[in-house]
Amino acid sequence: MRVLHYLELEGPLRRSGIGTATDHQRRALAGVDEADRPQGGLEVVTDPWPQDTPRAVIGRLRHGESVLPEYDIAHCNAIGPGSLTVARHARHTGRPLVCHAHVTSEDFRNSFRGSNALADPLGRYLRWFYAQADLVCCPSEGTKRHLETYPVEAPIEPITNGVDHASLEGFEGFREPVRTRLGIDPDELVIFAVGNVFERKGLSTFCRLAQALPYEFVWFGPYDTGPQASRAVRRWTRDPPSNVTFTGWIEDKRAAFAAGDVFCFPTHAENQGIAVLEAMACGKPVVLRDLPVFREFYTDGVDCVLRDTRQGFREAIRALADDPERRRRLGERARETAGNHRLERVGTELLACYERVLEA
Repeated sequence: MRVLHYLELEGPLRRSGIGTATDHQRRALAGVDEADRPQGGLEVVTDPWPQDTPRAVIGRLRHGESVLPEYDIAHCNAIGPGSLTVARHARHTGRPLVCHAHVTSEDFRNSFRGSNALADPLGRYLRWFYAQADLVCCPSEGTKRHLETYPVEAPIEPITNGVDHASLEGFEGFREPVRTRLGIDPDELVIFAVGNVFERKGLSTFCRLAQALPYEFVWFGPYDTGPQASRAVRRWTRDPPSNVTFTGWIEDKRAAFAAGDVFCFPTHAENQGIAVLEAMACGKPVVLRDLPVFREFYTDGVDCVLRDTRQGFREAIRALADDPERRRRLGERARETAGNHRLERVGTELLACYERVLEA
């Protein structure tokens, strides 16, 4: 089985959840046990574009030859013109097409300047784009429900984005140097978030919680500073509360999970939230907005705390700050939950999807 596993704009998307999820898929497929691989083996090709000279490519096209590599299944993780080209090629040549829905119009809102105006047209485009697929994969049942309302008529299969436990090994060793660099006392409680700084991810709530609480708040992740930045991002990152730090991009995510104590994620919309799983894998207690997608995976009071108001977030954070033993217990249960989302599961479920569309 040869899979053309494509992510266009792979470089720019490296710092996004889409890039991380795609990397998880590739690592998961590479780790599939030999005994579970299809007869003839499993090969993953990530670059669909020819390395020939332009003249050679034109010559091949004139002779009716394909410029794409040979493959049995195309799997697209984005929705731009490159993905559309691969999708059209798969349909034209009768090969199965799997599309991965990392984006919905719901989670596109409040991401950058102008994103709200584009959200509804995006939903119509997604309906058309995904209609070409033999199977649409997505990270959660919640995402599946959103897609069904568009409606996307192709079969939809939820598969967890998973968490790469190996990439987090040794995170504890980063705690002291990161805190020293940030000027944070080793024993001070740090409330933290990880990921791109968007209003959709609860930026204003995060900052207003900091204004009301006596702890250090740190958001590890990049943010826009140019004209594409939303008004909320410009406001808070230019003049943050005195106890809030925006670190910008960090090269090693282990630094974030080492430095923080309580993961606070008041996001308004998620397809799953890889950073949540990563925090859980590191044994951190997590306080999340009470969204259906989180109730799908987690249980309030067992492996997380779910709250739907700013007052609820304040009370939850205060309670955890005052009770180190509760933080420890919640973190241990969170780690157990993250263990159910290992990459081995992602690889097994992806392979089952590929075999199903090939048989169909």
